Amino acid sequence: MVGRLRLWSAYILFFYVITHLLNHALGLISLRVVEEGRHWFVFLWHGLLGQILLYGALLVHLTLAYWALLRRRTLRLTPWEWTQFILGASIIPFGTLHVVGTRIAHDYFGVDTGYPWVLGSLIAGTWLGVARQFGLVLVVWIHACIGLHFAWRLRPWYRTWLPALYAVALLVPAAGLGGAAIALRDFAELAQQPGFLNNIFDLVHAPDRAGIASLYATSDILVGLSGALLLACFGARPLRDLWERRAGVVHLNYGEGRTVSAPTGLSILEMSRLGRIPHASVCGGRGRCSTCRVRIGGPDRALLPPPAPDEQKVLARVGAPENVRLACQLRPPPGRYRVTPLLPASSGPVEAYRRQPQAHGGERFVAILFADIRGFTSISEGRLPYDVVFLLNRYFRATGQAVQAAGGRLDKFIGDGVMAIFGLNSEPQKACRQALDAARRMSLALDDLNEALSGDLDQPLRIGIGLHAGPAIVGEMGFERTSSLTAIGDTVNTASRLETLTKDFGVELVVSEDLLARAGVELPDSPRYEVEIRGRHGHLSVRALARAADLTTLSS
Repeated sequence: MVGRLRLWSAYILFFYVITHLLNHALGLISLRVVEEGRHWFVFLWHGLLGQILLYGALLVHLTLAYWALLRRRTLRLTPWEWTQFILGASIIPFGTLHVVGTRIAHDYFGVDTGYPWVLGSLIAGTWLGVARQFGLVLVVWIHACIGLHFAWRLRPWYRTWLPALYAVALLVPAAGLGGAAIALRDFAELAQQPGFLNNIFDLVHAPDRAGIASLYATSDILVGLSGALLLACFGARPLRDLWERRAGVVHLNYGEGRTVSAPTGLSILEMSRLGRIPHASVCGGRGRCSTCRVRIGGPDRALLPPPAPDEQKVLARVGAPENVRLACQLRPPPGRYRVTPLLPASSGPVEAYRRQPQAHGGERFVAILFADIRGFTSISEGRLPYDVVFLLNRYFRATGQAVQAAGGRLDKFIGDGVMAIFGLNSEPQKACRQALDAARRMSLALDDLNEALSGDLDQPLRIGIGLHAGPAIVGEMGFERTSSLTAIGDTVNTASRLETLTKDFGVELVVSEDLLARAGVELPDSPRYEVEIRGRHGHLSVRALARAADLTTLSS
């Protein structure tokens, strides 16, 4: 709820800033137009509802910003987080004088705080005041854009709309600053006339010297109070840490000799940062993504509190098992725990969502297909590298389309071979039938490919396909960016061996009777063999087909 309030208050303030800058942008036309546009701005924001929304959002956002700083357990932030924090802390010293000189000057001194008053004050002042006003726009805008980027970058629509959002992020402040600069230039030219500024200040009921001094003093007081609150938040942090240590200590073991001990109250992500242990967190620890998730073990795992509704929603989205939690949301009680981050520290928004719930690892019944081009070494001899790459890519596209059309998942290309998995999201019978259908489609696709390349090949391409089904360990395996969902185990090894047997039997397809039985398919006219598989006890019954294309349609 705190995060949502902070975000929605930011939306209101951002909309206010946009309308203010668009009003400034009218200065590109003329001083008269920019002042007329201000009437609409005043109508929108100076009414009762506008005032409640604006000042309520400002109070909520400032309060929650200080609360977030006090609540944060470690100041080990990313460069972008530090940038947003520094810009946010700079808004008050940059913008307080502007607020005091308009809102408070109007309410307490009766000043007509339109553009004549603001522009006249800038011209009558120093260049430092002008730099402060123009710098305020950049500080507020960049702070807001960074915050919105972190809030939106995990949304499915964000990448689609990113070019348009970039255009808005560049054009709105550029137009606003440009309009304000031109209006200030035009007003400065008018101010060259004797008595012009004095007449303007009389028309807007400008305060006397004592009143102006009072406005500056009010601005200084507000800046001092905000600085005191900021220092108080930093000063209260060590006292809070001392108090929390009385409640107990949490010990985390990350493996490889890496351990972290910290007082109760910190999240696992905060403890990782405290111990300088790299840990992924795309959303910055706000519980909006799943990249910080960890596998939890250890003797005191039973003491962990259950996931809160928001955490449970994210965990359910990625299909996380019971022992997986979000490191940014889990604040373990005193005890000893074993922590294993599941994603590399360099993970980005792409890794925030898992396409397959099996990524965490588990046993599943799958059907495995291996296919390999026969005699490809002799085919590629004497060909230019470009021709070999072209030929392989045509073959991979044909076989890949066949696998996907049958409902399988391409696992990897190994040299001139292909591995595919069936059953990641389907029942065993359907997975086996999909594997058979894929073999049939691959054989037909190879016929079409041979016909298309008949003028370039001395002999047609031939393939060998091995099919087997059974339990396998399925999970995401690899290192950093090269990780992918795959399967390992006896079923995978057996399917690979069956593909090799197609050479010995001189056929295109060798399929295990285990897969055929599970699929409910009989091939009585195909030769039956009892084969020995290296690393496997006993014999395996298989069927050999001269052409996989002779299989009937099995996609249903």
